[in-house]
Amino acid sequence: MTGRLRGKVAIVAGAGSIGPGWGNGKATATIFAREGAKVICADINRDAAEETAAIIQNEGGQAFAIQCDVTRADAMADLVGRTLGRYGRIDILDNNVGIAEVGSVVDLPEEVWDHVFKVNLTGAFLAMKHVIPVMQRQFEESGEGGSIINISSIASIRHTGVPYASYSATKAALNQLTKTTAAQYAPQKVRVNAILPGLMKTPMVELSAGLAQVYGDGDIDAMWAARDAQVPMGHMGEAWDVANAALFLASDEARYVTGIELIVDGGITLKYG
Repeated sequence: MTGRLRGKVAIVAGAGSIGPGWGNGKATATIFAREGAKVICADINRDAAEETAAIIQNEGGQAFAIQCDVTRADAMADLVGRTLGRYGRIDILDNNVGIAEVGSVVDLPEEVWDHVFKVNLTGAFLAMKHVIPVMQRQFEESGEGGSIINISSIASIRHTGVPYASYSATKAALNQLTKTTAAQYAPQKVRVNAILPGLMKTPMVELSAGLAQVYGDGDIDAMWAARDAQVPMGHMGEAWDVANAALFLASDEARYVTGIELIVDGGITLKYG
C-alpha cells in the first residue's frame, strides 16, 4: 500500500458483510485502512461491523465499530459525534448501505416500497446532512473539505432484466441527489460522487432468494453462471472492484472530480439502452 489516505478519517456506512466473504462495504473499509485512513465501521449489524474493524486492527490499521441504523437521524448524529470525539474530523464518507427487493410496481407491497426508500435514499440523505457541516467547518479552518461517495447501481440507469422497481427508483434518485449536492457544496471543496456497480459476486447477492429465483429458479450456481454470461468481460465483479473505485474517489488523486457517476460494470451497460 502507498498511503494514499494517510492522515484521513473515513466513515464507511454499511461496513459489515451480510454473510461470509467480502461485501462492498467490508472491502472498502479494509482498503481505506490499508491506505492509511482511520476507519469508522458502521453497520446495523454490530457483529458484522466488529468483524470488519477486527480485520483492520489485526492488519495493524486503526478502526472502531459502531452499530448504527442510518434511517434514524439520532443514530447518524451519534455516529458523527462519536467520530469527532475519537478523531476530531471527518474526511471521507462512504454511503454503502442498501437493500434490493425484487418486485414490480404491481407486485410490491407499499410498505416494502417505503422501506427500500428509507434505507437506500433517506439513509444517504441523513448521512450527508450530518457530515457535510463538519466538512464545511474543515474548509473554513484549513481549506480542506472532504469526499462523499454514494454507492448506487447500474439499475439506476438501465433495466437489467430484474423487476427492481423500488431499488431502481431509489438508486436513480440517489444519483440526482449526488449531483445536486456536489454542485451546491463544491465551493467548500466537499466532493460528492456516485459509484454504479454492475453485476457483482457478493454475499448480498448470494443470499437474495429473489435474485436466485429470477436468474436460476432458486439455484445459486445457475444464477452465478447466468450473471457471468451477461457481462462482456465474461464474469461478474468483486467487492474489491467497488472498493478500488471508492479509494480513487476518496483520495486526493480525485481532488478535481465531483458529481460523477462512476460505472464499474465490466461493460454490461454498453449492452443495454
